[in-house]
Amino acid sequence: MIPDTFLLIGLGNPGREYRDTRHNFGFMLLDRIAVRLNARGMKMQSKAIVMDARYEERKLILAKPQTYMNLSGRSVQGLIHFYKLPLTNVMILSDDLDLPFGVIRIRASG
Repeated sequence: MIPDTFLLIGLGNPGREYRDTRHNFGFMLLDRIAVRLNARGMKMQSKAIVMDARYEERKLILAKPQTYMNLSGRSVQGLIHFYKLPLTNVMILSDDLDLPFGVIRIRASG
């Protein structure tokens, strides 16, 4: 485990036809974070586009699985295993159609 390293995973669907849909909120948010933090080093890892960034003293690994959302579990699991991070250092960014547009929810699991 790398201390003070966090994995942020933005979920969405690959492909131009999904680019601006609500279901791609995780991709859109991660893209904004990447720009704001000047993320670098784009590469493929565990079927995901991965970049590195820093926030304060923390290293951030930003990842966008290039699988459809319903198949993203394998990519996410591969990333967590590869970077040897505890689940407490992993954040999944995704849409939730059960919530009104513009409302966010933060939860520890699920």
